[in-house]
Amino acid sequence: MAEQSFVTNASEAQPPQSTGTDQERTSRSILIINPNSTASMTASLKPLVDALGFTETDHTYFTAPSGPASINNDADAAESAAHCLPHLLPLLHEHDGFLVACYSQHPLVRALQEQPELRENAKPVAGIFESSVAASLLAVRPHERFGIVSTGRVWEEILTRAVAALLGTGPGVGEGAGGARFAGVETTGLSAMELHGAPAAEVRRRMVGATRRLVRKGRVGAVCLGCAGMAGMNEMVREACVEELGEEEGRRVRIVDGVQAGVVWLEGALRSRY
Repeated sequence: MAEQSFVTNASEAQPPQSTGTDQERTSRSILIINPNSTASMTASLKPLVDALGFTETDHTYFTAPSGPASINNDADAAESAAHCLPHLLPLLHEHDGFLVACYSQHPLVRALQEQPELRENAKPVAGIFESSVAASLLAVRPHERFGIVSTGRVWEEILTRAVAALLGTGPGVGEGAGGARFAGVETTGLSAMELHGAPAAEVRRRMVGATRRLVRKGRVGAVCLGCAGMAGMNEMVREACVEELGEEEGRRVRIVDGVQAGVVWLEGALRSRY
């Protein structure tokens, strides 16, 4: 497991070192991309990936060399893509799959998918938002819905529109937007940085409150962690599900981490070569 590190000052950045051509490498390699510039958030992803036990695959981590420290809206996402892409292009031949670890319809996903190196060699690219939605739809029972717990309130509209676009259910942000399988988005009011910087008791209170509001809507069979910065916060979400639904029903709710969902999908895509 390696980390591709960059200094903030682009003029001081060292050029990436090649790990060999595609023909020379014998194992699969996935590049996990944190498009914000906070290295501690990148570090928080590693235990999630290691827990999956894909020991035959190399996982390398990339942190944006500059740009937003936390992605708090669509403008931040676009800016972060512009900072990342030039540094990612020299790395494309070194890896077989790519995961963009920002919970949004991040423009970097499409930008990477359009690169000739990836198209011509059928190298898959995934985002953690899309991966979590797909995993949730597979996990829930036919009568159940999935929902998202995210950070700042701005994400309620952004992610609702993103789900509608992804599922092809048309525009909209009100009740029913995203289709019958989507219960909506509830937010904590904390940014990704605040999730790790605010007092632990306050973070727990906000996470539990948002989750309880979500599952209270009824028939929620899966809760997506709607921020890469929520890594490791599964137990707070589980606590809220049990408090709101009772022990038996609360334990049945699936908690979907987008980073793990994305790595699992990429692993399957690489093994099956589709």
